[in-house]
Amino acid sequence: HLNVVVIGHVDSGKSTTTGHLIYQCGGIDKRTIEKFEKEAAELGKGSFKYAWVLDKLKAERERGITIDIALWKFETPRYYVTVIDAPGHRDFIKNMIM
Repeated sequence: HLNVVVIGHVDSGKSTTTGHLIYQCGGIDKRTIEKFEKEAAELGKGSFKYAWVLDKLKAERERGITIDIALWKFETPRYYVTVIDAPGHRDFIKNMIM
């Protein structure tokens, strides 16, 4: 079992990188990514397609920041992986710690 927690400064690309990793490892299908890309483009945020794998709240998608932690589980041929994406904005650090 591999556990990964992604933390860092606000707007450093944590959710985007994590969502892309999940996609590249087969944790989410191409059709879903294409759906996120279309929805993000409609809000003028086309580059957020991978971030939306983890950023599910309406406020997160509108503001383009992670507000609460997000957990994603998937399997690779070798590992069972749990990824936690944490907020980086100082107003929401408490959500990471709780």
